[in-house]
Amino acid sequence: MDQLADNMTAMHSRRDSPSRFLTGLVGEGIAASGSPFLHESEADAQGVRLIYSLYDLGGSGDREEALRALLDSAKVMNFAGLNITHPFKQQVLPFLDEVSIEARQIGAVNTVAIRDGRAIGYNTDYLGFAESMSRGLSGARFDNVLQLGAGGAGAATAHALLKHGAGLLHIYDVDSGRAEALAGTLTLSFGANRVCVAHELPCAEVIDGVVNATPIGMVGHSGSPLPIGILRPQMWIVDIVYFPLETELLRKARAIGCRTVDGVTMVVFQAAAAFELFTGQNADRERMLSGALEHWKS
Repeated sequence: MDQLADNMTAMHSRRDSPSRFLTGLVGEGIAASGSPFLHESEADAQGVRLIYSLYDLGGSGDREEALRALLDSAKVMNFAGLNITHPFKQQVLPFLDEVSIEARQIGAVNTVAIRDGRAIGYNTDYLGFAESMSRGLSGARFDNVLQLGAGGAGAATAHALLKHGAGLLHIYDVDSGRAEALAGTLTLSFGANRVCVAHELPCAEVIDGVVNATPIGMVGHSGSPLPIGILRPQMWIVDIVYFPLETELLRKARAIGCRTVDGVTMVVFQAAAAFELFTGQNADRERMLSGALEHWKS
């Protein structure tokens, strides 16, 4: 892990500061991630020294072994923690020393805090998405909700939707086995009458809202995860993709009059919670949100 060693050297070469933290993001295809900006900007605003690096394991022959080795190196080198993104939010679970109750229920981890040489998994995606719904969908109907995607991010958004009061959550994934696995996990917590697997897209007339929890629409994964013809002006649409802020799905949904929510609130609030786990400092969420909007709109 030469990159880890280089980052430690860079960290110790800087001037002394009251607090110093080494962190980063592990995933694939993450060059466009906004996480370094979010974490380092908040640290700078607080006078805290924090380095946030990107660890792309896409070129690794054995990705799971590379992930395990990275976590082991991070513990040895006294990292404060790591964020975990696609496709490792579920794969990381066996390599952790402890997992929070919420992350265990969700079945996915996006934040690993390292304390006293132990890697502890959390899910702050859940918190970020819950805040996104609270701010962007006040008064919206949640009788029937369609979620696209049943991966690590989808596990968190599904739990948040059901906690928020979704009556029936339809889960659609191109990998039907993955959708069925997520539905089974959700059933344990919420009951079988509130979750179903959609083996094909349900009739649009019964759907109140749609959540895109797939990478489709982000930089490098262009397009829409849903045929635009299925949309109705009465629907609300949430896309957890934040780069770009306006995905093809959101752009076309807005054009026909749908209520829409982009992914910036979710990514900011999950980052704020992760920042607090890494540093022990309270994050200024409104400052982070306004900074992110200004940064990504420029």
